[in-house]
Amino acid sequence: MPQKPFPLVSDPFLTPYRGHLERRLLNRVLSARKLAGDAPSLAAAVTLHQFLGLHREPSGWVFREWAPHAESVIMVGDFSQWHECAVFALERRDGSSGVWERHFPEGTFRHGMHYRLHIRWPGGMGERLPSAARCVVQDPVTGIFTEQVWDPETPYEFRHPIPPRPGAALIYEAHTGMAQEEEKVGSFREFADRVLPRIRRGGCNTVQLMAVMSHPYYGSFGYHVANFFSVSSRFGTPDDFKYLVDTAHGLGLRIIMDLVHSHAVRNEVEGLGRFDGTREQFFYPGSRGEHAAWDSLCFNYEKPEVLKFLLSNCRFWLDEYHVDGFRFDGVTSMLYRHHGLHHVFSGYEDYFSDAVDEAAYTYLGLANQVIHEVRSDAVTVAEDVSGMPGLGAPLAEGGAGFDYRMAMGVTDYWFKLFDRKDEEWSMAHLFYELTNRRRDERTISYVECHDQAIVGGQTAIFRLAGSDIYTKMRHCDTSDAVRRAVALHKMARLITAATAGSGYLTFMGNEFGHPEWIDFPREGNGWSMKYARRQWHLADDPGLFYHDLGEFDRAMLAVLKNAAVWNFELRKLKVDDRDKVIAFERGNLWCFFNFHPTESYTGYGVEVMPGKYRLVLDSDRAEFGGFGRVAPEQEYFTHPVVEEHVERHQLRLYLPARTLLVLQKVD
Repeated sequence: MPQKPFPLVSDPFLTPYRGHLERRLLNRVLSARKLAGDAPSLAAAVTLHQFLGLHREPSGWVFREWAPHAESVIMVGDFSQWHECAVFALERRDGSSGVWERHFPEGTFRHGMHYRLHIRWPGGMGERLPSAARCVVQDPVTGIFTEQVWDPETPYEFRHPIPPRPGAALIYEAHTGMAQEEEKVGSFREFADRVLPRIRRGGCNTVQLMAVMSHPYYGSFGYHVANFFSVSSRFGTPDDFKYLVDTAHGLGLRIIMDLVHSHAVRNEVEGLGRFDGTREQFFYPGSRGEHAAWDSLCFNYEKPEVLKFLLSNCRFWLDEYHVDGFRFDGVTSMLYRHHGLHHVFSGYEDYFSDAVDEAAYTYLGLANQVIHEVRSDAVTVAEDVSGMPGLGAPLAEGGAGFDYRMAMGVTDYWFKLFDRKDEEWSMAHLFYELTNRRRDERTISYVECHDQAIVGGQTAIFRLAGSDIYTKMRHCDTSDAVRRAVALHKMARLITAATAGSGYLTFMGNEFGHPEWIDFPREGNGWSMKYARRQWHLADDPGLFYHDLGEFDRAMLAVLKNAAVWNFELRKLKVDDRDKVIAFERGNLWCFFNFHPTESYTGYGVEVMPGKYRLVLDSDRAEFGGFGRVAPEQEYFTHPVVEEHVERHQLRLYLPARTLLVLQKVD
C-alpha cells in the first residue's frame, strides 16, 4: 500500500481521512482478490455474459440462469407453443448457489424465436425475461416483452479499427431515438448514416450515447433499465448497434455509452425485480433497496453474485459491441445512502460519514479495474455532483479510477447567471466556478447537457432569448433579446471549453442553439413526438442565427484542438468585475472576453508576454451572427509599459461589448 494515497498529495485537507482512504484501497484489493479466485485477473473472472443465458455449443445449445430461490425454471416460447414442457425444464446444477441449466440438441432453437422463463418459487410463480437477456423485443400489438434468439446466419463483422484515445475528450452527448428530424423514434442505422457525419464535421471526437440498454418506458431517457445485456430494440437489432459503433470508428469517432448501475427499474416480468420471487436477489433488503425519488431498486453491492453480474456487464459491452467506455450515471446516488437527495455537501466529513455506501465505492473501483484490464484505452466518466474526493484518482493510489468527472457545478452556475441581469454578473465568481476543480482529477465541463432541456426546463438559448426564439431568429427580422442570446451563447461555450480541465461536452443540437425543451411521448402530451426530435434544418439554413451558432461552434473546437489547450495549465491574466472582462492564457492561445452588455473598449490593455499575436477567433464576425466590428485576421504587437520601474508588456485591444477574441502568439 502506498505511504500517501494520491489525493493526499494535492489536498492536505484530506490528511485527517487518510485511514478512510487506505481502507477503501484495501477493500477494493481484497474484493478483487476474492472475486478473481484462481483466475489470472479480475477481468478474466467476470464472464457471466458467456455463462448465463442461451449459448451455442459444438453439440447444440445450453441455457443457464441464476435463480437461487426458485423451485423450478422452464423455458417457454415459440418452440413449445408457449406451453410448459418438461423437455424445456432446467435442472439445478449440483453444488451451485442457485444456477439452473439445460443442454439442448442442435436445431432446438432458430434465429428469431421468442421465449421467456416460467419460474416457480415457494408460494408463487411468474414469467420472467432471462437476467442476462441479449435481445429483448416488444410485440407492437400486445406490448409484451420477450427475448429473441439472436443467431443470424451471417454474424456482423467489425470492419474498422478502434480510433486511438484522444488527449482530451470532446464529447457529443446524443440520444438515438430523438436524433431524427421526423416525429418518430430514430434508429441506430439512421443515427450512424445521418448524424455521425454531422458530429465528425462539428469537431467532437467522442459520442456519448444515452438509452442504449433496454428499458421498457421510452420516456425514462434510458435511465430505468430492465435488461442490462440487451440493446434497446426500439432503435434496432444488436447488429444495427454494432453497425453504429463500427461506422463511428470508421469516421475516427469513439463511442461511450451511459452505464446505469446505480439502480434498476421495478418491473418484475421485464426486469430484475423479484426475479426469483424475492426482491433481495439483486437488490438491498428493506428501504435501502428502494430509491423512492426515482421509483426504482438499488443494487446490493455487498453481494458477490451481484458484483459479478455488474462487472460482467461492463466487460460485455466492451467485448460484444466494441464500445470505448462508459459514463457512469447516478454515481452520487450510488455513493450515499441518502442518494444525495436534499443534501448539501458542505464539508469533508460528508465524504467519510456513515451515510457513505462503502460497498458502492468499492464496486466503482472494481468496475474501473475490470474496464481498464479489458481495454487500457477505454474511458470512464463519473456523473457525481457531491465532489467525492478520489473518484478520479488512480486505483493503486487510493482512488476509484475514473478517467474523468463531470464538472456539474459549471452548468448549474451558468443557468443561475442566465436568470440575472448582465450588470449583476460577477466575473470573479464565474472564473472561479469555471476553474474550481481538484488537481488530482481530470474533468469534463459543459454549458448544458440533456438535463437542462428535459420537460419543464429550457435550453440555454431558450433561457436567454425567451419567446423571441420562435419569431426573431432570422437575420432580417431579429430583436435585442436574440442578439444578446446569440452573443452570450457563443461566449459561454468558448470560455467553458477553453477553461475545462480535460474535456468538453455538448448535448445533441445545443451546439447550434436547438430551441425548446425535450418531452418524450406520453399521455400528458397526447403521445406526441414533436419535442422528441432534432430540427437539423435550423442549423442548415444560412438565414438563421442557428446556422451561425453551429459555424462558430465548429470554428471554436477547431481552434482549441489545433492548439491542444487541454495539455496546458491555465494562467489568469485579468478578471475585472467593473469592466466585465476576463482574460487568460492557455498554451499558445490568449483569450479575451468582454461580457459587458453595452461598453466596448478601445485600446484595452492586458499584460502578456512580449511579441506578435494573430487573431484566430472572433465571436463578433458576421458569419457567426455578430456585427463584424473587429477587422479579421489582425496582427497585434505588444507595447512596453513601465510600472514602478518594472517594464511590462501589454496588448491594447478593441474589445466590443459581448464579444470574445482569441489570439495566438506567432513571434
